[in-house]
Amino acid sequence: MSLHYRHLLGRHTPARANRFTAALGGLALKILGWRIIGTLPDTPKLLVVGAPHTSNYDGVVALPAVLALDLKVSLMAKHSLFRGPLGPVMRWFGLIPVERHAAGGAVEAAIDQFAQHPQLWLGVAPEGTRSGVAQWKTGFHRIALAAQVPILPVAWDYAEKAIVLGEPFMPGTDLEADLARLYAFYRNKQPRRPERLSAPLRQNNTAEASDITKQ
Repeated sequence: MSLHYRHLLGRHTPARANRFTAALGGLALKILGWRIIGTLPDTPKLLVVGAPHTSNYDGVVALPAVLALDLKVSLMAKHSLFRGPLGPVMRWFGLIPVERHAAGGAVEAAIDQFAQHPQLWLGVAPEGTRSGVAQWKTGFHRIALAAQVPILPVAWDYAEKAIVLGEPFMPGTDLEADLARLYAFYRNKQPRRPERLSAPLRQNNTAEASDITKQ
């Protein structure tokens, strides 16, 4: 197993350009027994959708995976976290300060960030919480559509102990069609806490199981 996945980066992909942290992240993944499956698109701007998110341990796996890829992925965080000496540390990890109560909230702030930066991969968790929500938050789709950036689905699969990189696609005006495409990718990707799986993914898995039974 390689100690890093830097070979998956393209010329236009935002990178940390740090061989040491890439090797460190790869080593951490190896110790955890995890791996990365798939390829990364060579594009400067992209919205990364991460699911199914059911446990804090997802972050424990995601951080070394991002480092092993030598990839710079940004996340939105409330601006108060950036006060004082923690500010530079938060920015190094790729966090972007946002005033959630400002006009337009996080969606408009994210669209603005894409307009400001020549390179930006922004990560979102549309389930919004680890506790089995009834539906996904669809702000990520509005962001990608307005910014005209592709969506890259990424999954935690505890059955395979793998971070699975999907195929990127450009969002369209048919939200339900794009959600169906995402749900299909996440079908049967096993979460750490199955009882916390969001309703759309739970229904997605149940529907497939029913189809298999009928065959």
